[in-house]
Amino acid sequence: MRRNRRSDAQRNRERILRAATVELTRRADVPLSAIAKKAGVGQGTFYRHFPHREALVLEVYRYEMRQVAEAAHELLENRPPERALREWMDRLAAFAMTKAGLADAIRLVTSAPGGPAKPGPTPVMDAAGTLLDACEAAGAVRPGVSPDDFFLAIAGLWQIDPHEDWEPRAGRLLDLVMDGLRAGAPGR
Repeated sequence: MRRNRRSDAQRNRERILRAATVELTRRADVPLSAIAKKAGVGQGTFYRHFPHREALVLEVYRYEMRQVAEAAHELLENRPPERALREWMDRLAAFAMTKAGLADAIRLVTSAPGGPAKPGPTPVMDAAGTLLDACEAAGAVRPGVSPDDFFLAIAGLWQIDPHEDWEPRAGRLLDLVMDGLRAGAPGR
């Protein structure tokens, strides 16, 4: 019985996170009651998992970062490192563009005086490092590129307007970055 409660609680938590991701992406100040309704849970269940907006928004951010990071490992298992990196870059771009509203929600909760700090992008930085290391070991990218270097190189992604036709522009930018990463690679 206890195990069923735990699995039910975990399913409820996942449903809340999925609904919150969609709703917060659409509108940063969406009422929590609307998220609970979309998730199909009662207010009590909702607040047991997330006692306040800040807890929910920050957990959605962490949840989304984990999803992006885990994609890197899945891609590396099924593709050559260079292709895995380039496909992961596309997923990162899609995340950045489709989750622009989530960024607004994070700014709202972390900008309040005494509010929580924005969590760092550690899982995504680690995933980038894993991909870059695999590419370097395969001779597909120039040696010595750090995750920090990589994110500086793709920083233009966050300048693209997500409300426009962003995919072709992001693709061109990421192709340029890949060309730069390949320049000087020992396997070229």
